[in-house]
Amino acid sequence: MSDNLRKKRPQDASKISLTESWEVDYWCEELGISKAKLQEAVKAVGHSAASVRKYLAK
Repeated sequence: MSDNLRKKRPQDASKISLTESWEVDYWCEELGISKAKLQEAVKAVGHSAASVRKYLAK
């Protein structure tokens, strides 16, 4: 079995939640950014993963 059950993924990958530490860690790794940068991006454009990616591409 190739699924790693210890590696969690968000149920809704279109939204970024900052309430769970594991989800913050997931998004930081996925986007290659720090927790502070993730919080800044979500504060600036909201919880939409697409909007955060667009914001970070600037």
